[in-house]
Amino acid sequence: MKLQINNLEDFYTGQIIAIDKPLTWTSFDVVKKIKSLIEKKIRLSLDIPKIKRLKVGHAGTLDPLAEGLVVLCTGKATKKILSIQSCEKEYIASIGLGKTTPSYDLETEYNAEFPTEHITKEKIIDTLNSFIGEQDQIPPIYSAKNIKGRRAYDYARKGEEIEMKANKINISEIELLDYQLPIIQIRVTCGKGTYIRSLAYDIGKKLNSGGHLTKLTRTKIGEYSINNSYKIGDFEKFLGTL
Repeated sequence: MKLQINNLEDFYTGQIIAIDKPLTWTSFDVVKKIKSLIEKKIRLSLDIPKIKRLKVGHAGTLDPLAEGLVVLCTGKATKKILSIQSCEKEYIASIGLGKTTPSYDLETEYNAEFPTEHITKEKIIDTLNSFIGEQDQIPPIYSAKNIKGRRAYDYARKGEEIEMKANKINISEIELLDYQLPIIQIRVTCGKGTYIRSLAYDIGKKLNSGGHLTKLTRTKIGEYSINNSYKIGDFEKFLGTL
């Protein structure tokens, strides 16, 4: 939902900003950029070199190779971060069947190939439906999961073996949007802690093949939608109108 700002002090009082994250940016990159733009606007408007520090945080990480909705909270609204993080999320994902990668996406090179000739549209739909509901899911080793005080990807990139423990997740909806083997596109609505990369891998495995994520867009977090979000440049233009 678009912002309704009466004055720049509202950013300290607390605002929730829906941003459309560009590809290759980290969620922290988005936080840093938006915080910088707001603080610059406040400094210029007040014509002073130093202003009160503005708190800005995000309500849910999105991988650099994913794009789409990141929800930011400013000022006193940062108290809402945990409640927004717990909301259901919707994703549009493209999955490449027949190959796997260690990261479950295109961050790493292919490490295995599998047949796809036996895969039909009907088998895919049945397989997708089998993932609806509560289940255990093992996070990717190339993830920001905290393991003994370090990020899992730190171990993975150094070739160190670690045990990734399963998390309880819940998938409420999953739908096949496009079927053009070896690529399929799906829409997923899921709860907190779900890794779509792991889902892509698990779908390939259940089809007696391989699977990896080739594209991911987050479209919703609770009541917030990518349709009512700002691209970085549009948010900068919006600040210019204040």
